[in-house]
Amino acid sequence: MKNIKFAFEDLNVYEKALDFVDLAYETTTNFPKHELYGLVSQLNRAAVSIALNIAEGSGDTNPQFNRFLQIAINSVKECVVCSTVARRRKYISVIEDNEIRQKLEELSKMVTGLQKYLKNK
Repeated sequence: MKNIKFAFEDLNVYEKALDFVDLAYETTTNFPKHELYGLVSQLNRAAVSIALNIAEGSGDTNPQFNRFLQIAINSVKECVVCSTVARRRKYISVIEDNEIRQKLEELSKMVTGLQKYLKNK
């Protein structure tokens, strides 16, 4: 059977985004049940949105790809707020919050770097 692969799947930033999705889902498994349709859903959807927008914008024109990358950056910010709320509600520890923030900072830098590359191309 032929292994089908799309071009965006070779982007390092896309792989990092998927890694963050895994972290978000793992982290939210321990949240209280009453947050299932609140903070759990919000954090997981925002995390997935980062990867989705990278994938959706790739292969399009550079300005269009840049627009999708900006949406991905906005989703990164949304994840920061979700993590902060989770820490303040004591659903996660300060250490877990810091780990999430480090991953989001790395993703943000990678997305911003890709945006700069596209603008100079």
